[in-house]
Amino acid sequence: MGRIKIDLHDIYNDSKAIDRALLDAFEEAIDKKISEIEIIPGKGSGQLRKKVNRFLQLPHIKPLYHRVVNDSKNFGRLFVYFKF
Repeated sequence: MGRIKIDLHDIYNDSKAIDRALLDAFEEAIDKKISEIEIIPGKGSGQLRKKVNRFLQLPHIKPLYHRVVNDSKNFGRLFVYFKF
């Protein structure tokens, strides 16, 4: 089907905007039954990646998705898969 792509480089220093972008992507994926979200936190120092991982582990977010896969060729992105 399709894929939602979120590039977090532009909002790396705005925690609320990051949460909103991730939540919007999850809502869109669930509403439109899109099975994959590509999240690009970038390579950087790893702080943005940690923020994304903490978001994915939240108790109300974790049951929404099926699995998370780190891209083996590009450390700066990860994929979240849904099962419908």
